[in-house]
Amino acid sequence: MTKNVLDDPRITAVGLLVEAHAGLSSRFATQYEEHGLSPVEFEVLTRLARSPGNQLRMTDLAAQTSLSTSGVTRVVDRMERDGLLCRRACPSDRRSSYAVVTRSGLDRLNETLPGHLTIIEQWFTGQLEPAELEALLHALRKVRDAVHPGATAGSGEPAPTDDRLVETAPGARPGRRR
Repeated sequence: MTKNVLDDPRITAVGLLVEAHAGLSSRFATQYEEHGLSPVEFEVLTRLARSPGNQLRMTDLAAQTSLSTSGVTRVVDRMERDGLLCRRACPSDRRSSYAVVTRSGLDRLNETLPGHLTIIEQWFTGQLEPAELEALLHALRKVRDAVHPGATAGSGEPAPTDDRLVETAPGARPGRRR
């Protein structure tokens, strides 16, 4: 008897990951809209706020996101017009510039994070036992590092081993790095 290839657990694993991502993304998008952000704008703000000095070189920001360098430029242009971030020249390389979160950008992020954390807890981390969450974080990092090795480009720090979310006071840098 031949096994049906569509019953392969690898297909099931990817399918479950895609379905979970789609469900969470839908919930997140609605909440971001309440704060005047798109999903990509939230990701950019979060990545910048969790980076040393609340900044990343534009090329590192592109490497950390799913955006091309031209896509990052367009998003940064729009967010700069909205006052959420600014550009800063790189002192050591005239060809490079940094995207830097502004006070307004940090304020918007801090307004958005409580609802974001509630959604994460309700629909994701709250569904798992602590040991399951730890195992999932470990497994996701392994996969992420294999398929997206630039995901931590420019962070200046290795990926943390403890990913518990830390609530932040207004004006403080948000919790742990992804």
